Amino acid sequence: MTVVTEVVYLGLYFLYCCLESVFRICFPPRRKNIAGQNVLVTGAGHGIGREIAIELARLGGNLILWDINQSSNEATANIIRAFGGTASAYVCDVSKKDDIKRLAEQVRREVGDVDILVNNAGILNGDELLEIDDDDIQKTFDINTMAHFWTIKEFLPSMISKNKGHLVCVASMAGRFGVCYLVDYCASKFAVYGMMEALSEELRCTGKDGVKTTLVCPTVVDTGIIKIPKDRFNVGMLTAKDTADAAIDGVLRNKQVVIIPRVAELSICMSLLPRKFVSKLRDFAGIGLFPQYHSNVNVNRNPR
Repeated sequence: MTVVTEVVYLGLYFLYCCLESVFRICFPPRRKNIAGQNVLVTGAGHGIGREIAIELARLGGNLILWDINQSSNEATANIIRAFGGTASAYVCDVSKKDDIKRLAEQVRREVGDVDILVNNAGILNGDELLEIDDDDIQKTFDINTMAHFWTIKEFLPSMISKNKGHLVCVASMAGRFGVCYLVDYCASKFAVYGMMEALSEELRCTGKDGVKTTLVCPTVVDTGIIKIPKDRFNVGMLTAKDTADAAIDGVLRNKQVVIIPRVAELSICMSLLPRKFVSKLRDFAGIGLFPQYHSNVNVNRNPR
């Protein structure tokens, strides 16, 4: 095939992909059946993780719940068991690689291979970079980023051997755009975005396209980790339930990236605008957060 022929082919393929994308907006692919599959959710004790776990259990998944808080994790398991679902709860500190490796082996022994892995656990400091302790920055990356690597390395091999499975990582729109007072958080989520994009490409190039990946990018979610949100036009935060429902729908339709809410997809166009204008647009919208805990910054909490 000559270069000219290849260029023509690429042009035609581009048109095909555009038409397919429009078609899929109008007629989304059918949701797959996960009944009987083993689903592991980290950070399952509260917020988005709890809602994802409950809904996936309603869909027939056998839930494996990991959380550092034993009581809240057991509470999630009890909710699932109450409607006849299956749930196994494990106390896990995902900031510790050895804890992940030990519990992964225990899960394989007691439950079996994981078919769907949902990396959801995350933390947020929310302050000026120079006000955040070094250990807190390190912990942000250990939980928000490195834990994804360690869980994937534990559970991906069995998926590859079967050429079947699904890797899900809950990131954030803060993994696409920098946000004031979220320097460490944004960096950790940017890393997850890059990791999942590269891993998806690696699976494709190695012929393991039966293993699916989904990256979930919500805007601000009311899970309790953001104490003082900034919202000039009272748009409001997403609920954990609505976020989980949208994430699950994307996973079941094998979407590679799920942006929540859908209208936030328009923000991707901001990368094409002049940087100074984008900064002014952010000031006008007034969406973000104030310093969350111990910063001495004097802020106007009702900007206009």
